[in-house]
Amino acid sequence: MSDLFDKYRDIAGRHRQMMAMTGGDNAVGLVMERMLSPTRAVIGGRETILAGTNNYMGITFDPDCIEAGKQALDAYGTGTTGSRIANGSYGIHRELEQELARFLKRKHCIAFTTGYQANLGMIAGLAGPNDTVFLDADSHSSIYDGCTLSGARLVRFRHNDAEDLDRRLTRLANSGEEKGGRLVVLEGIYSMLGDRAPLADFVEVKRRHGFALMVDEAHSFGVLGENGRGLQEETGLESEVDFVVGTFSKSIGAIGGFGAGDHPMFDVIRYASRPYMFTASSSPSSVATATEAVRKLAAEPERRERLRRNAARLHESFRDLGLELGCPVPSPVIAVRGPDEPSTIAMWHSLLRAGVYVNIALPPGTPGKACLLRCSVSAAHTEEDIDRIVAVFRDVVAQPRLAVAGE
Repeated sequence: MSDLFDKYRDIAGRHRQMMAMTGGDNAVGLVMERMLSPTRAVIGGRETILAGTNNYMGITFDPDCIEAGKQALDAYGTGTTGSRIANGSYGIHRELEQELARFLKRKHCIAFTTGYQANLGMIAGLAGPNDTVFLDADSHSSIYDGCTLSGARLVRFRHNDAEDLDRRLTRLANSGEEKGGRLVVLEGIYSMLGDRAPLADFVEVKRRHGFALMVDEAHSFGVLGENGRGLQEETGLESEVDFVVGTFSKSIGAIGGFGAGDHPMFDVIRYASRPYMFTASSSPSSVATATEAVRKLAAEPERRERLRRNAARLHESFRDLGLELGCPVPSPVIAVRGPDEPSTIAMWHSLLRAGVYVNIALPPGTPGKACLLRCSVSAAHTEEDIDRIVAVFRDVVAQPRLAVAGE
């Protein structure tokens, strides 16, 4: 009989190599010893610019959100001690769902304890063993896991390729094997490369074939569209999107997630979705801070404008440095491609030592086995922050690559 951990020996070996290359700085388990602001932390005893924390609106230190969380602690205590269908639904959970529904202009909304559970809960609640879920090949792991939990037939189509989805829908329809319903899942902004789904192309396929369309706006909620309702608002196609999913851990600066839609039977998901039914509900302080943050998104559009300016400034500056970017269009996610895994790890470490923290993303968890230095832009970054990030990338990433290329 083998040891249960034998299957992890390769992963453990790669991690040991990474730790050896970075002198003990853990690229996938970094500890921020002290938070100084939405965009600053002390890491390894050094003040560091945070350019990899998804704090898109810079809202984590907003005084009104913090005060709402404190008041909820005083009024409701530290936790709910139960699931939503038992004893874990408080009035503030309903208040949060109503606030989100108003923001999204949807009839119904369900709040989940985490963003991961929001995708699990919505997909496993909507699709069952007789149904088919079509998903983009570059979908987030929570979408894949939701499909597995649902028991539905899973059909992947090529990333952002509406024609490939069209072919696969036609093939299934002609097979005579189709029994249940169809759900197609897209993402507003994809988390690794920062590119957007060509929503209009997929809507044309929907009109030809018919299916329920769900868009995960985790990285686009609060960001895209005049009012921050995501890719569906930016493209003017909200009426074509049947279900919206999002997380509170990005623009909202809290923890939790949501699913929303207009279907008259939407609330059945509360009694049919295991990730909703069998987990403790969000803590009162998380719910209160999320509710206040949603109100901020609606009342303070200037946060979106600052984020757009900062993202455009960083994207253009990186392009001027000659860096190979994951996406030609600016978004809060700006990924820089590394030449190979060892070089990318070394670059990540040099960036950190120079006072800039970014995410490192390596195969197999990346599209096309890319090695990425992934930046997250915040509305709270100053122009000086962006210029400092650019200067460090110039010294650590751009110039060494030019030297290797002999330019």
